Amino acid sequence: MSDLDCRVAQLFVHPVKSCAGIACNEALVVETGLDLDRAWMVADKDGRMLTQRQLPRLALVSTTLRGDELVLRAPGMLTLHLAIDNVESATRARVWDDEVAAWDLGALAAQWFSDFLGRPARLLRFDPEQRRLSSRRWTGDIEAENQFSDGFPILVASTASLAELNQRLAARGQPPVGIERFRPNLVLDGLQPFDEDHLDEIVIEADGGPVRLKLVKPCVRCSIPNVDPASAETGAEPGATLAGFRADARMDGGITFGMNAVIVEGFGRTLRRGQAAGASWAF
Repeated sequence: MSDLDCRVAQLFVHPVKSCAGIACNEALVVETGLDLDRAWMVADKDGRMLTQRQLPRLALVSTTLRGDELVLRAPGMLTLHLAIDNVESATRARVWDDEVAAWDLGALAAQWFSDFLGRPARLLRFDPEQRRLSSRRWTGDIEAENQFSDGFPILVASTASLAELNQRLAARGQPPVGIERFRPNLVLDGLQPFDEDHLDEIVIEADGGPVRLKLVKPCVRCSIPNVDPASAETGAEPGATLAGFRADARMDGGITFGMNAVIVEGFGRTLRRGQAAGASWAF
């Protein structure tokens, strides 16, 4: 018996780390999160990740998954079509403190990103033979795999939390922001603002059985939510407003929005918008 009833309001997959995401009607749950989420990453010549923190223009790179292709578009650039399973050479990649096996997608993709970003860049694909695990400090006994995400397979947010933030922005004379700034995978409807901070598990009624997610770590926010996804311009909001009410003692006062989650059950099942879910409190 769940403590709260909710439902899947939105699903997002971000194929290329820090580029624009895709709003999905459905998404397959795999060992590393949602299928093809953060499967690719833009990196410098040494394989270190490049993100909107350093290069806000990455927000303007739109991604589409069409059949067996990843399609990339950006202002002033020809459309880049890449076969999903096409890679050129083995390499190494660095995501925060993790060094992992990866594949380079070659000269054409490198030139495309280098031209758009105005600096040398490469496009890498996570090596499916590599196991990159979330911190056991937060996941306990669960071995949670990731690809190029910051550290966890699923990020959960809620429509109520965004509405609360937008009310506070309006009270400060600021325009509303969209949930895409926070780059979640799963957005829930039916919760009260920031209920997700205090949930233990979410059980979603998927076809063929449940998908069980355990919420393990508040998501501390950097500068990326302050990047306007339509223009790539960086401002002070919504970070300034969040700082006024979202300091989280669990994260040593870090400003949080959303919860990182790991998958307990449901690999190979499909999440869909509108699916019913139940949630249980962590206390």
